[in-house]
Amino acid sequence: MKTPTATQNSAFTLRPTIERLSETKQFVTFKVGSLFLGIGLSHIQELMRWQETTTVPLSSAAVEGLINLRGQIVTALDLRRILGLAPLSRNAPLPMNIVVHSDGGPVSLLVDEICDVIDVPLSSADQAIMQLPENLPAEQKALLLGVHQLESCLLLVMNAERVILAGGL
Repeated sequence: MKTPTATQNSAFTLRPTIERLSETKQFVTFKVGSLFLGIGLSHIQELMRWQETTTVPLSSAAVEGLINLRGQIVTALDLRRILGLAPLSRNAPLPMNIVVHSDGGPVSLLVDEICDVIDVPLSSADQAIMQLPENLPAEQKALLLGVHQLESCLLLVMNAERVILAGGL
């Protein structure tokens, strides 16, 4: 009997992983205040700790400032301000950065806490994205794509492009 080669083993072991990834939709999850939010992984460039910001005079209230991302200047938007939440208390941990792709280049969204990347099976992803309630204010509905029912809570799925527009960019 012929022994499989390393190449054959690698191909065999990767196949279930590739199939699993193609059968799921992934979301980067994070918290802002008491909200549990997510953005599709395909919209994310990177996740980082707090970066010092430089204030931009006369900018929108949601613009926290500019950060230097390895030589590239990136606008940082405060998601708390965009969502109409109270600012972080002085003794709270510093916000984290979620850098997302946009038509105008990368934009950083400041969030309270970065959680996990979750997989939602495609067979249930479209069914699990529930429509938002009709009585939700239009400004809030514009920022969200829908809601996913998870085992322990609801995940609000954000529309990254509309969040950036709401931030004044």
